[in-house]
This record gives sequence, C-alpha cells and structure tokens, in this order.
Amino acid sequence: MRTVFFISDGTGITAETVGHSLLSQFEGVSYQQERMPFVDTPEKARECQRRIDEAGRRDGVRPVVVSTLVDPAVAKPIHEANALHLDFIATFIAPLEAELGIKSSRAIGRGHSGATSQDYAARIDAINFTLAHDDGVSNTDLDKADVILVGVSRCGKTPTSLYLALQFGIKAANYPLIPEDFERNCLPNGLDRHRAKLFGLTISADRLTQIRQERRPDSKYASRDNCRWEIDQAEKLMRREGIRWLSTTTKSIEEIAATLMQTINLDRHSY
Repeated sequence: MRTVFFISDGTGITAETVGHSLLSQFEGVSYQQERMPFVDTPEKARECQRRIDEAGRRDGVRPVVVSTLVDPAVAKPIHEANALHLDFIATFIAPLEAELGIKSSRAIGRGHSGATSQDYAARIDAINFTLAHDDGVSNTDLDKADVILVGVSRCGKTPTSLYLALQFGIKAANYPLIPEDFERNCLPNGLDRHRAKLFGLTISADRLTQIRQERRPDSKYASRDNCRWEIDQAEKLMRREGIRWLSTTTKSIEEIAATLMQTINLDRHSY
C-alpha cells in the first residue's frame, strides 16, 4: 500500500484527474488517497509536509505527491517532504514561459476563474433542465434540449445526463425504453419529432442484471432473461428508428459523455 497525496491551492480537481490518469497505467499497485485542497499558505503547506512524512514512516515507502500549487513559497515545504513529487505547475510553466517569451502571472485559481456569470447561469439552467427531464418525467420544452438519451432502465442515462449538464452546460433529457414501448413497437410519446436529438445507451445483460439486483433483488425486473430481452428489444428499436447508440458496459461516465459529444458534434465549454 502506497499513499498518494493530491495537493492544490484550489479545488484539487486538476491534480486528482491527472494523477488518476497516470496511476491507472500501473496495475497491481494499491493506493490510499489523501485529498488536500485549498493549500494556499506556507503554514498549510507545512502541515501537508508533516502528513506526507508521517505517511511515509507508516507505509515504509515514499508517498507519491501530485500537486498543482502555483505559489513557489507554498510549494517549497511540499518539495522538502520525503516523497516522489509530481509538480504539474513547475513542470509545464517554465517551458511555456520560455516559448511565449513572457512570465506567467502565478495567480491562484486562474484555471477556474474564466467562467463568467453568464456561463454560470447557463450551467445552472442546464442542470435544472436536466433534472426536470430525468427518466421521462416531462416532455415539455424538448425543443430546448441539446440531446435526449434513451435506453433501458439502469443503463446509465441519468448519471450521463447530469454529468453533461454539470460539466459542459448541456441540456440533456433522458427517457427509459420500457416493455410498453416494445409492445407498441415505437418510441415513447413525444420523442418522434425530436429524432435528430436522440442518442441511445445500451449495456450487457450480465452488467444490467448485476445493477438491477442491487435495486430489486430476485425480481423479474432484475432477472437475466428479462434483462437480455429488454436489451434486445431496445437495440432492435434503436436500429429500426435510426438512433445512434453505444454500450456503457465497460465505459466510465466521462468516456460515455466524450463519445456521445464527438458522435453528435456537441461542443460546449467545460467548467
């Protein structure tokens, strides 16, 4: 077991995202994660240094530190800790300064300060729209939707919709495909005229059974035969209706969203 510290003078999202991407390349290694956001003073940095050194003594091996600290005075105590230190600011700022011929501002929080009040309002609007159009609750104002996700129950529509709204300001509605739709052999009511915005999600029967068993154990809803039948019917319906779709079985929410946006050419700012 090796402890990994994600240290930032802001939220730590960048440090954690990049750190996870790097660590995922090394299989068979167990990590204990320590998140340390808002480290914006030397005093806080020295406390981080103490905890890093303590973790090294406890584990018997050097911790890994992934940091995005802008102020060199704050970063100094972290560098003095007994750890492998991956400093993304120091690594990339100096080459950029040399290439651009100017000094960086070293301003804390600059990576998240570009969003204007208009951007913020647009994101909140997208989140509210997505919540109001979750799981087929409403079919009003669908002309305002950027994308409408369809698929069987528990295939990942809701988390994908919320991620698209929160991260990219995309207004995403989602509708379940249910046995009644398969019996009628058509899309849920009101979706036909929004066909260009439809995007389907599917999943393997084994994975869907596992997910549904956690929600309704030993029910027909969660049985493998029923899951296989619903998936088969949903995929037939999507093929017949000309709906583009992808399998969520082995994909993260981030991968699903990125693939979807690329496929239907959605272009939004991230926040």
